[in-house]
Amino acid sequence: MSLTRRALLALTVPATFAPGLIGQALSAAPADPRMAPRAFGNPNARVVVEEWFSFTCPHCARFELDVFPEVRKKLIDTGRIRYVFCDFPLDRTALMATQVARSLPLERYEPFMTSLFSNLDRWAYGENVNPEDQLRKMAGLAGMSPAEFDAAVNDVAFQNAILAEQTRAEKDYKIDSTPAFRFNNEVYRQGELTYDAFEKKVIAAGG
Repeated sequence: MSLTRRALLALTVPATFAPGLIGQALSAAPADPRMAPRAFGNPNARVVVEEWFSFTCPHCARFELDVFPEVRKKLIDTGRIRYVFCDFPLDRTALMATQVARSLPLERYEPFMTSLFSNLDRWAYGENVNPEDQLRKMAGLAGMSPAEFDAAVNDVAFQNAILAEQTRAEKDYKIDSTPAFRFNNEVYRQGELTYDAFEKKVIAAGG
């Protein structure tokens, strides 16, 4: 899914970006444990795969539900690759979901991601639904209290840190749509991959 001007406008958060704010957010990010890499697998793997995704992207959902389980079983759990989830929220709803997911304990991150993608039509695109209300309910099932939810989604510094990382991906790797992948130094921006195509790129990268 491409990042359109409309989506960019939807990403606007209720704060004024002061000069240098993005750089400050990046430099401050390591101090916030919520901004630590969401990485899984062998830290010494010969291939590191980064995936940029948005929680409201149907293409990302299809990849995570249909292809990623095989990637997990055959490539991550066997130690062949290190896998890093990278946020690229395409709209305000995706940004809220990112804030909630990153505020959960690490062991709940991936299960919560799967839950969101499995129910995308219900919480994000359902008729007459309020995405924030639905997110609140799903976060509660993941163990997040209402107060913790409100603190997460209303944290402007946290929002800015996430958006700063998105800006870095746009600048450094020319990411402009989701899903997008980086296999060591090779960036793939053409959307979803089948498992076979994914594995071929892992092999080409040295894995």
